[in-house]
Amino acid sequence: MKDEHAGTTINRIVIIGAGFGGLRAAKTLRNTGLDVLLIDRQNYHLFQPLLYQVATASIEQEAIAYPIRAIIRSWDGVRFRMAEVTDLDLDRRRVITEDGAVDYDMLIVAAGAATNFFGIPSIEQHAHELKSLQDAVDLRNRVLSLFEQATLVMTDAERRALLTFVVVGGGPTGVEFAGALAELVRNVLGKDHTEEIVGAARIVLVEMLDTVLTPYERDLREYAVERLEHLGVEVRLGAAVEAMDGTRVYLSDGNVIPSHTLLWMAGVQAASITRAIPVDKERGGRVPVDEYLRLVDYPDVYIVGDMAYVEDEADNPLPQMAPIAIQQGEYAAKNILAHQTGEIAAAFAYNDKGKMAVIGRGHAVAHALGLKLRGVIAWLAWLALHLMMLIDFRNRLVVLVNWAYDYLLFERKVRLITGHNVGSLPGTTVEAAPSDERLPAVDVMDIST
Repeated sequence: MKDEHAGTTINRIVIIGAGFGGLRAAKTLRNTGLDVLLIDRQNYHLFQPLLYQVATASIEQEAIAYPIRAIIRSWDGVRFRMAEVTDLDLDRRRVITEDGAVDYDMLIVAAGAATNFFGIPSIEQHAHELKSLQDAVDLRNRVLSLFEQATLVMTDAERRALLTFVVVGGGPTGVEFAGALAELVRNVLGKDHTEEIVGAARIVLVEMLDTVLTPYERDLREYAVERLEHLGVEVRLGAAVEAMDGTRVYLSDGNVIPSHTLLWMAGVQAASITRAIPVDKERGGRVPVDEYLRLVDYPDVYIVGDMAYVEDEADNPLPQMAPIAIQQGEYAAKNILAHQTGEIAAAFAYNDKGKMAVIGRGHAVAHALGLKLRGVIAWLAWLALHLMMLIDFRNRLVVLVNWAYDYLLFERKVRLITGHNVGSLPGTTVEAAPSDERLPAVDVMDIST
């Protein structure tokens, strides 16, 4: 297939973002004689699918991050710059960073996604997200610190509210986090604290739809709910979180959950750099692209990963997942290489190799290669896949040792409250709702058993 935009000489390729898509693109372009500049505001590649395990004290944060310069050390032609991209000048082919402008011949934008609070100010103010290493460490600090604070003298109601964790979002991240948190409380903190304190802990998973893990088959979704409830997670379906005042979570069904900790895993939106791209955005701020992942009016710009809006054969947008970002990054890089000969590949088509989610130790659901798996077999497949996807052998070994330690001894050794300021913990007195919030006037729901 001929590319009408081919024929110009390509020297410099700029890639924004060293996540799954950007890193795979850089890897594909290595040793090709091109000048490839990889830009990211962090100096490490983060394996986001395991962030929740850092937050629940299963593994150290260093185990899921690896220095970018170490990754690209042997990649001839690939350079790295640690900088924040602040703007794009697509007409002049320039990337604007906080340290100056960078010219490009071809651009791959793979800046990823940010948390979507859906325009609810109280949620954005009080909720905890899980998108970065610091988010995960902060969450770990908070969970452990709340249990320490619960040892102070207080009423049963105050202790119950202090140790109630509301997890919003029934996707893989929410399900996996809720299960891991439940196991941390039951298997580990239960040995560190009194029965009175651990018995006051509650984990509530809230999902606005009538099911969790929507893309999965019905029997796998039902199995996931069954396993979560077996772990002690209270699953609330068909309700959305409307507000949070710091001590109470307000649901759309009229219920109010006394809680000091709201964990928001309900949605993502494209990274803020999309504001510099002059096209009408799709839902979640995602950028529409043509069948070759290019901007329609700027064929020298590729958008890949969580930022790109691409539909499947059923006209549904592809989900924002690591395997899709990896395939898109590689596809864009191969098209750039073919560009010099005037040829481009066929339209991008995602090769769905399957999906899986873990629900505590020894249990997972998976739909891969036409097979539906659940239980131990799915769990082992999940372990193997995530170990393989980690960048470095040391990272794999560290994670494997931590998993084995957890599985064999029902223990988690990374129970450290770190940093000089672990975040302000709430008081023990339930405060009145702010007067400027439109909150439903309902009775408090008692979630004790």
